[in-house]
This record gives sequence, C-alpha cells and structure tokens, in this order.
Amino acid sequence: MSLLQRFGIGRSRSAEAALAEELTALQSALARCKDVAKRWKRRRLHVAAVLAALMLAAGFALGVFSSKPLEHKISRLRSPSGSSVADADAAYAAYQKGNYKTALKLLTPLAENGDVRAQSTLGLIYYRGGRDVQKDDAQALRWFRLAADRGDAVAQLSLGLMYADGRGVPQDHDEAAKWYRRAADRGNPQAQYNLGLWYAKGDGGPPNKVRAHMWFNLAAAHFPAADSRDRNAAVTSRDAVASNMTAEELTDAQRLAREWKAAQ
Repeated sequence: MSLLQRFGIGRSRSAEAALAEELTALQSALARCKDVAKRWKRRRLHVAAVLAALMLAAGFALGVFSSKPLEHKISRLRSPSGSSVADADAAYAAYQKGNYKTALKLLTPLAENGDVRAQSTLGLIYYRGGRDVQKDDAQALRWFRLAADRGDAVAQLSLGLMYADGRGVPQDHDEAAKWYRRAADRGNPQAQYNLGLWYAKGDGGPPNKVRAHMWFNLAAAHFPAADSRDRNAAVTSRDAVASNMTAEELTDAQRLAREWKAAQ
C-alpha cells in the first residue's frame, strides 16, 4: 500500500461509500439514544408526578389523620379574672401529664371567666378524651368556637379538623379550609400544611398547585427545627408538588409566599 493510501488519499469510491454508510449508521444510533433519553426523562417526570399525587391523596395530613396538631404547647395559663396563678399552673401541669379530670376541674372556671387559652385547652380535652374524661364533640366545638372567635390559632386549627372529619358537624371541606386559613395567617404551621394539602388535593375544586406549594413552603419555614418529622413532611410535599409545576408556576408560588410574609 502506498503512503498516500495509508492516509486515505486515493481511496476507491467503494471505500468512501462504506465510510459514508458507517457514518450514517452512527448518526442514526446517536439520534436513537437521544430519543430514548428524552422519553426516559418524560417518563421519570410522569412517575414523579404520579407518586406525588398518590402521596398527597394518601395524605400524610398532619392534622387530619393524626392527633399531632393537637399536641400543641400551651403557655402558662393565667386567668384575667383573678384566679390564682397556682390553679393555672396546676391545670397546665395536669393537662401535660394527661390527667384530664383534674385539668378539666381547674380549667373550667378559667374558661368560663374568659381565659382564651383555657377555653382552647378544654376543647382539646373534650376532643381527645382520656382515661378519665370521655370524648364530647359538642363540648369540644363549644370551647373551640369561643377561643377561635377570639383569635386562638390552636382552636381555629382544631375547628378545621372537626369540619374536615365531620366530627360533631356535617363534613365540610370549605369550612375546614376557612378555619385552617385563619390559623395559618396567625403563623400556625400545622394549619399551613393542612391548607396546602387542601389545595393539592382539590378539596374545594380543581387542585391549585401554586397555592399548595405556597402553603407547604410556609409550613416548612415555620415548623421548628426540633419538629423534624412535620418539617420533613412539609418539605417533601412541597417538592412533590414542585416536580409537576412549570417555572412560571414556581415563580408565582414563591412570590405569594413572600407577599404573605411581608403582610405579617
């Protein structure tokens, strides 16, 4: 073979045709690979969206399917009517220990005299019940309403849960969302999470991904670091919704969250 032929100079037309065929085959193979990659990406996004929908529908609704929202830390109870601080402290201690009968006895006069925290706590006691106090939805509603109307976020959240579950009232998701929103606007992360879930599931109409992301995002920001379980649930829910949103929708959701914070 001559030197010119070794460097491909002077190749026959048949050799050039073979090389052209090989090049065409390689280009076709590359195009197929790109097509497979695109189809896999679309399938992966579809699977993520389906998983997100299943997760949200199954609802690790922090408040709706567990008693977690009711495990709310209550500050020291003090009655404006002049009841002794000792009684308030004793009532709080009894409630924390699950001694609802004693807590009920001490809290009732405080609540009847207008102590909002006592009213809210009485609602929780009747809502949950215990070994020495039976559940009483009518009493729970009574005390929750009194406290909720005066701006207590725990009572507002709890009313939302009762409407969502249909406990003591006809099930009404719109009414539940109304009370979630009032508690959420007061910075309650459990209510913010449940409101996000309400929008994600479309309990009040078509699902609203923008609003769902907004409230999940706010809940994730407001859960304390020590409450890692609930915070992680909010983050996971937010990210699941985000996986099925456009860039424009994400921008809108983030803008709404910033506007909510600025208004507080």
